[in-house]
Amino acid sequence: VIVWALCIIFLTYRLLKKVVAYVDELQEATGKLFDSNVDYIELSPELSEIAAKINRLKQESEANARLAKENEQRKNDLIMYLAHDLKTPLSSVMGYLMLLRDEPQISEKLREKYLSISLSKAERLEDLINEFFEITRYNLQQIEIEKEPIDLYYMLVQMTDEFYPLLQKHGNSTELNVDENTTIYGDAVKLARVFNNILKNAIAYSYPDSIIKIWTEQNDTAINIYFQNKGKTIPPHKLDSIFEKFFRLDEARATNTGGAGLGLAIAKEIVTLHGGSISADSKNENTTFCVLLPLQD
Repeated sequence: VIVWALCIIFLTYRLLKKVVAYVDELQEATGKLFDSNVDYIELSPELSEIAAKINRLKQESEANARLAKENEQRKNDLIMYLAHDLKTPLSSVMGYLMLLRDEPQISEKLREKYLSISLSKAERLEDLINEFFEITRYNLQQIEIEKEPIDLYYMLVQMTDEFYPLLQKHGNSTELNVDENTTIYGDAVKLARVFNNILKNAIAYSYPDSIIKIWTEQNDTAINIYFQNKGKTIPPHKLDSIFEKFFRLDEARATNTGGAGLGLAIAKEIVTLHGGSISADSKNENTTFCVLLPLQD
């Protein structure tokens, strides 16, 4: 009996010691979970499954941390860029207004020129201020949709008409090939914003004097709405990121094309909420955006 008792005590001690060792090992592993200097956490062979899960969790947390840091950096850079860009049109507006104030005998032709430039710069200033509000809305506001039947043809005609001055400025035009009886089901305001963002992007990156084509393809369950412009081919590595928030295709930040990098990201979110998808393809100087929407809710 004494021998059996001693054996049981010894085995219990060994078992408890092993359990305590495993607990200490896991505790040490959790301490390394957020240590960037540790690439892989190793545990005893008996804990291999737990080790695999811990390392998977470590990889996911590190990936999320990198993504959050990148997004924060992009946002900070964007705000810095916009703050810098605000100064340029503001200085121009103030400069031309001071010229008008200080030169009372200025000719009517020159006065009109100065006012025209001031108005143009003021409009650019308004666009930049709207970019700030867009960033705030994107981060703080959950997009909600209210669906209804929409006359797609009329919506696209109205939109191309609204862009007529900008199209004319670059010598561009649109070619609309959509059946006049085409009806879709969705949030008219939100989808108009999607098409507006895509069309604005197409105009910004089109070659001068080129045609922007818009057409649809439809089956029993869904409709594809295409926007195609002729311009510089987008590299595949940029094409993969084009729908990410704060991504800006124009790395040079040209004043006439640089935006907040939110237009296509918001377009994707709206289309996704409609149960659809949005994609882009760019080959042989032709860039095509495709919006797929279900015909029924």
